[in-house]
Amino acid sequence: MVEGPHTVKGQRLARFADRVRRPVETLSEFAGRLGQFLIVLVVIVGFGNVVLRYAGQYTERKLTSNAWIEAQWYLYGTAFLLGFPHVLKHNVNVRVDFWYGRFSAAKKAVIDLVGHLLALLPFCILALTKTWGPVMTSFGRRPDGSWPAGRVWDNWEQSPDPDGFPRAPIKAMIVVGFALLLLQAVVEVLKLVTTITGADANSSVAPDEPRRVE
Repeated sequence: MVEGPHTVKGQRLARFADRVRRPVETLSEFAGRLGQFLIVLVVIVGFGNVVLRYAGQYTERKLTSNAWIEAQWYLYGTAFLLGFPHVLKHNVNVRVDFWYGRFSAAKKAVIDLVGHLLALLPFCILALTKTWGPVMTSFGRRPDGSWPAGRVWDNWEQSPDPDGFPRAPIKAMIVVGFALLLLQAVVEVLKLVTTITGADANSSVAPDEPRRVE
C-alpha cells in the first residue's frame, strides 16, 4: 500500500507543528514555573513587610519602605504576566463550559481555532504594538528615537515614591508576557489545525523513520 498525498501532507504538517511546539512549550513551561516561584516570593515579601511595619510601630523606628511595597507589586505583576502562556498551554483559561463541553473534540477545536484567529492572536499583536513605544520611552528613548548618552539606568523612568524602583523593567514585562503568549497562541493554532485536518492521526511514522511501500 502506497501512502496517499493527504497522508504525507498530514505527516509533514504534524512534524512541523511538533518542531515548533517543543521549544515554545518548553519556554512557556519555564515561564509558568518561574511565575509560581515568584508568587512564593510575593507571600514572603508581603509577610515581611507587614511584620516590619508593625514592629516599627512598637520600636518607633521605620523598618520598612516603599521599596518593599513596590517589590511586592513588581513580583506579583511579573508572575501574572509570565502565567499567560502557561495557562494557555495547559488549557485552564476561563471558558463558557455550559455549551462548549457538549461538543465533540473536532468541534471544540474549530471553536478554539476561530477564537484564536479572531481574538487571541490579534489581541496579542495589538498589545505588543501599543506597548512597545511606551516601554521604550520608559527606558529613556527620546521622542526623536535617539537614546541619551551615559549609563542607561540613569535615564529610566523612576518611581514617584521615595525609595521606589524604576518603572522601566516592570513595564518591559508587559512586552515579555504578551510575546510569550503570542508564541504559545501560534503553537495552539498549529495543534488545532492538525486536529481538525486529522494530520495528528496521520503522523504515525516517526520523524526519522523512512516510509515503506507495501
